[in-house]
Amino acid sequence: MRRSPKETQTSVRKISRRGLIVAGLQAGFMGILAMRLRHMQVEEADTFRLLAEENRINIRLIPPRRGRIVDRQGQLIAGNEPSYRITIVREDAGDVDEALARLARLVPLTEEDLERVRAEAARSAPFLPVTVADRVSWSDISRVAVNAPALPGINPEVGQSRVYPMGPDFAHVVGYVGPVSERDLARYADPDPVLRIPRFQVGKVGVEARHEDDLRGRAGTRRVEVNAVGRVMRELDRQGGEPGADIQLTVDHRLQDYVCARLGTESASVVVMDVANGDLLSLVSAPSYDPNLFVRGISADDYAALRDNERRPLASKTVQDAYPPGSTFKMVTALAALEQGEITPDETVWCPGHMEVGGRRFHCWKRAGHGHMDLESGLRESCDVYFYDLALKVGIDNIAAMSRRLGLGQTFDIPMSAVADGLVPDREWKARTRGTRWRIGDSVNASIGQGYVLSTPLQLAVMTARLATGRSIEPRLVKSVNGVETPPRTGTPLGLNENHLRRIRQAMYTATNHRRGTAYSSRIVAEEMAMAGKTGTSQVRNITAAERRAGVIRNEDLPWNRRDHALFVNFAPFEAPRIAVSVVVEHGGGGSTAAAPIARDVTLQALYGGDPPLEAYPAADRSRIRAQQERLRRERETDRDGGRSRA
Repeated sequence: MRRSPKETQTSVRKISRRGLIVAGLQAGFMGILAMRLRHMQVEEADTFRLLAEENRINIRLIPPRRGRIVDRQGQLIAGNEPSYRITIVREDAGDVDEALARLARLVPLTEEDLERVRAEAARSAPFLPVTVADRVSWSDISRVAVNAPALPGINPEVGQSRVYPMGPDFAHVVGYVGPVSERDLARYADPDPVLRIPRFQVGKVGVEARHEDDLRGRAGTRRVEVNAVGRVMRELDRQGGEPGADIQLTVDHRLQDYVCARLGTESASVVVMDVANGDLLSLVSAPSYDPNLFVRGISADDYAALRDNERRPLASKTVQDAYPPGSTFKMVTALAALEQGEITPDETVWCPGHMEVGGRRFHCWKRAGHGHMDLESGLRESCDVYFYDLALKVGIDNIAAMSRRLGLGQTFDIPMSAVADGLVPDREWKARTRGTRWRIGDSVNASIGQGYVLSTPLQLAVMTARLATGRSIEPRLVKSVNGVETPPRTGTPLGLNENHLRRIRQAMYTATNHRRGTAYSSRIVAEEMAMAGKTGTSQVRNITAAERRAGVIRNEDLPWNRRDHALFVNFAPFEAPRIAVSVVVEHGGGGSTAAAPIARDVTLQALYGGDPPLEAYPAADRSRIRAQQERLRRERETDRDGGRSRA
């Protein structure tokens, strides 16, 4: 049907009007698009240029070199060594199984290693390296490098790993490092980014942990160009980091080595302290362990052997374990009584072998009794009854106050893990913690270092140093950090009566050098090196009345873990004290037989700076000491040649 001219004209007008509307909309859209493009390309150009640069260039962290730890002579205790490892990049290797099969012909790999690598490679991006073997030998690395053309995607790499050249000698002091854990990260509100580097190691215990921030250093950076999927294309520049601070300790590696050898397989601890400045010259807990095992990743079997050992090689006994101090505490009781004016040094007490207190009989170690005892003879022969009597006169609160004054019951600021504060009990303590009142029998027990009293070997060494000097000396373990000396801890005068201190020192001297002294057999005969000391024996079990009537079972007839602890403290030389020593032998029996001989040998070694002349020992002991010195010298040389595997 033909349209009329009028209809055609109307239709054309409608189409033209719609076309103009569509064209207007298109023009408006193009205008808005042009304005947006101008905004992005001109006004926001710098912002998008920066974003593009960040997508193209990445900043990678370079792990810093960990600071070294050395002894007072500069001998390396903890350092770094090259650590070789082999990695595989999946996209370069092609067939991962085939590449690993070729590698296994050159480097020993277990089926567990292969399964682990396959699993990690499957989880990781194809361009990221996966560690196949860590801490491999130089010969293994060399074989891989020589056969590189036949091993596509497999790369030998070198890094830094912690090493402890002294092995077990300093394990409890220095500690060890290990991979960063979530627990490590939780210690920081804002963790250092370097802690998130794969396989980065931090201090776990000991000086390594307490000085982690000093030892770690600051990471360096490198700018690398990456492609769209994050693969590194090239390195643009590199900025080195700041290595960790070197730390020098006060300990002497030669003395530490000797003490470790002298203790052997005993479950024991030794502290040697410089009484002039508080320097800890030796801190030994035995038996020990090799910290290198933890750095490399200790096996479950090795760890179980350490954990389940009844002699507790993992424990830092010098600062972590607190023991009843036994008769080494008697100087505290005596000094408290003198300072309170409750006794005079020449006043005597009759010892029939026991004392009746509150309807209970408290026994002296000498069943037949000692007879009349004064201050010097009471300490010299370690008469328990004499000190029971002092406790009734002076009271527990005065004894506790003197204990704290001499350094017991305190936590000293040294960078070791789990430092215990021991226990100095008094009336307030028992009411607060036990909910009962203090009894007179508690005071009697405390007077001889039993009952609730607990002290660490470090505290006993501090107590002895304070008795020797009359000053509030404190222990120092870190000599310097990055060459900056830490202040010595000579302390201030204790304010004690010097005459009273002289009487205590003289009594300690006779305990070691008088024929009736409990440590006479372990005396030093060289007059210029003579020591003053005190034996101690602390019970770990109750002795029943029936057992006393039948005869107390000898320590050697008891199971090891039910025997008494043996203790000894001393300072030397007597006329001009230089060092204080404390020794605790767990379940060693008597202090005079187990601890005193060790203390005498360690004291001479420290004073002479090496094996002392045989003339320093009693004539009857010299042939035995000569054989002992030769044996220990051979053992120490064997340990050094064999990588210090003593544990």
